[in-house]
Amino acid sequence: MEQTIFQGSTFSPAGIPLADIRDVTVDPKLPKEERIAEFLRQIKNPYCFKCGKFTVRAQFADNGVSLEDCLKQILI
Repeated sequence: MEQTIFQGSTFSPAGIPLADIRDVTVDPKLPKEERIAEFLRQIKNPYCFKCGKFTVRAQFADNGVSLEDCLKQILI
């Protein structure tokens, strides 16, 4: 997975306001499936979100790490 970080838009390409990942909090006591669901509920779009004044857009290469594997590393 490649992440492109740049200053810019507060909206996703679909025009939806971007969530700031710094505001996402997930209770580590929840079961794994619920932690993942809660993260996705709060971040709205795991492929495009804010981190302060930066916009992060995740892109995938054919031979890259999957989003699922990246989320497992963060949430587990």
